[in-house]
Amino acid sequence: MEKKKYSSYAEIENDLEILKLERQISYQKLVLNVQRTKDSITPENIVSGFLEPYKIKIPNSLRFIFKTITPYVMSYFLNRKRGN
Repeated sequence: MEKKKYSSYAEIENDLEILKLERQISYQKLVLNVQRTKDSITPENIVSGFLEPYKIKIPNSLRFIFKTITPYVMSYFLNRKRGN
């Protein structure tokens, strides 16, 4: 990378402002990607991902039942007290 030569402090400040804005944009993109990932990790998506290879063999009604019941089953296991 070639070193840039500045002729005034205004040019330096301008480049620093650009870098600051680029950093903020990158941070917001990261936050958005994390949020999208969190939104995509739902019990329904996990079950549908698990059942995708068996789509031909499992009837639609059974897949619907699995997708409907899974959030309740997962919340039961996550919320139950240990040792019970």
